[in-house]
Amino acid sequence: MRWVTYILVGVLAVFGVRLLQVQVVDAGALADRAASGRMDTSILTAKRGAILDSSGVPLAQSVDASNVVVDQTLVEDPADYAKKLSPIVGLPADKIEASLKGDKRFAYVAKAVAPDAGQRVMDLELPGMATEPTLKRDYPNGALAASVVGFVGGDSAQGMAGVELELNDQLAGKNGERRVEVVDGKLIPTGTDVEKDPVPGSSVKLTIDRDLQFIAQDAITRQVRESKAESGTVILMDVKSGEILAMASVPTIDPNNIGNARPEDMQNRAVVEAFEPGSTSKIMTMAAAINEGKAEPSTSFDVADTIHRGTRDFHDHSPHEPYKLTLAGILAKSSNTGSIQVAERVGPEKFREYLTRFGLGQPTGLGFPGEAGGYVPPIDEWTDSTFPTLSFGQGLSLSALQITSVFQTMANDGVRVQPKLIAATIDDNGKEVPAAEPPTTKVVEPETAKKVLKMMEGVVSEEGTANNANIPGYKVGGKTGTANRVDDSCGCYKGYTSSFIGVVPADDPQLVAAVIVQDPQGAYMGSDNGVPVFKELMTA
Repeated sequence: MRWVTYILVGVLAVFGVRLLQVQVVDAGALADRAASGRMDTSILTAKRGAILDSSGVPLAQSVDASNVVVDQTLVEDPADYAKKLSPIVGLPADKIEASLKGDKRFAYVAKAVAPDAGQRVMDLELPGMATEPTLKRDYPNGALAASVVGFVGGDSAQGMAGVELELNDQLAGKNGERRVEVVDGKLIPTGTDVEKDPVPGSSVKLTIDRDLQFIAQDAITRQVRESKAESGTVILMDVKSGEILAMASVPTIDPNNIGNARPEDMQNRAVVEAFEPGSTSKIMTMAAAINEGKAEPSTSFDVADTIHRGTRDFHDHSPHEPYKLTLAGILAKSSNTGSIQVAERVGPEKFREYLTRFGLGQPTGLGFPGEAGGYVPPIDEWTDSTFPTLSFGQGLSLSALQITSVFQTMANDGVRVQPKLIAATIDDNGKEVPAAEPPTTKVVEPETAKKVLKMMEGVVSEEGTANNANIPGYKVGGKTGTANRVDDSCGCYKGYTSSFIGVVPADDPQLVAAVIVQDPQGAYMGSDNGVPVFKELMTA
């Protein structure tokens, strides 16, 4: 009995120590573990801010939607369910049937369907089927400005391209959460129920004008189709403010349906694509010569159709007898050999300095994802043909936005304004905060800019290369460009980059527009492909 008593006392002592440990020493940790096992946390998705045009019209917005979900253990007949659900959610029956099979207590059948479709699913009263509220990103204008606006990922929460990516943190807001206690999937009435509200994202107002964007996109789409070109780009910019009023790239995508889109069509070619500009670059050559006091618009040059420099012969686009041309005439006729002589008066080092001043070789500061900085070869890498080649716009690369900025500078008394795409942000309470004014840089003297702009009017005259760019009632100044195009597949020149960039009105500059057409078939000159789009847009 004594030994039995000792054993019982020992056992009770162990129990007592363990009880003390459970109820006193480890009580808090064990309680937290038990609570954690009962806690169910769900994310409350923040509503993504809208992307608006300059007048407040939505280009991208978040709308209510429903996710269709299932408890697979309660599904009675997967094939029958799938047959009934397919026409409602718009998915193939076999794909739906696969999502219904298994032993998961929670699985997705279809995401982000319209609320009325979600209600129709519930009206079927199929055991195991349910819906949950969610948000879906909607682009009410389809492909309009798609290359600028961009698109989001499958969960509509993360920007994948364009402004959606660039300003993702502002647009996305902050998700909230709800923590509740459950047992066997059912809410405990007296248990914890804590909710942290989501913080909606801010909306963003762009400088893009939807109506002008439509005109630009429609015009360049037709031109690319008619010329059987690879792609096309249009930029319309306010000369004084640097605001981008339209920016269209084609082919493009419908961000509501990107499943079959080509990767190259998802990007904003106007910003990310670099190319050799050709003769539109010659206005920088003219500006450098005038600004350095090496020539005036009336300065005369002896211009032949062929000129030998280094180990190469350089030609004008059409053979001609030697003649005298003024500086203005060289620009109007777009003479390559004349441009070489003009650049030589400036000198290699100073000439390259002007290219840098105009913003070449570096991003514009717009901040757009994937923006190209272009390329100007370092002077220590030049061959004997580099300098003459650069003078007429080959051997260097830039984006459509960069060359538009060059013409904006010339139209703005020689002052470059950093391009601007974001006009303002708007918080969830409707408070609008204007974007900061973009920085400016003086590139050339005002008198130099005025002289070059006047010379650009000659390009649109009867004797110029863009005599079809006139707009009744307005003076137009501009420059055509027809450059050999680099083909990355062979590392060689193949096809052409055809362009026209112009300013209206030339006597009181307000707008600059650039039109770039890549690899047109048949007629390939800038006057053939760029001018018609420019004229249609500027007339509007």
